[in-house]
Amino acid sequence: MHKYLLILLCTAFFGCAIANKPAGLSQAKELHAIGFPASAKILDIEDTHWTVNDDPVVSFLLEIQPEGKQPYQARTKIVISRVKVAQFQPGAIVPVRIDPKDSARVSLDIYEF
Repeated sequence: MHKYLLILLCTAFFGCAIANKPAGLSQAKELHAIGFPASAKILDIEDTHWTVNDDPVVSFLLEIQPEGKQPYQARTKIVISRVKVAQFQPGAIVPVRIDPKDSARVSLDIYEF
């Protein structure tokens, strides 16, 4: 009995860890803690065909607008609530967090971790 419970718990744990990476959640959580804030303009969005709890994982092409620096483009992906997808369309300005060691690593700063 304990053997099956252990297998079930391991599967659930590693399944969640694997799902967080394609959904961008682990990167978003990391950058929420260590990244510096900036604004970005959404240039393009794409459906990744992944969902998490029926919410789509969306890929974004962003124009990052760091304060006092030249704008640049970067890609990221993250889970967006189905009821909030309309807020994340091309042209919208969104908050982001930028990795201080790699400015190409960005994430939308839309979650409270």
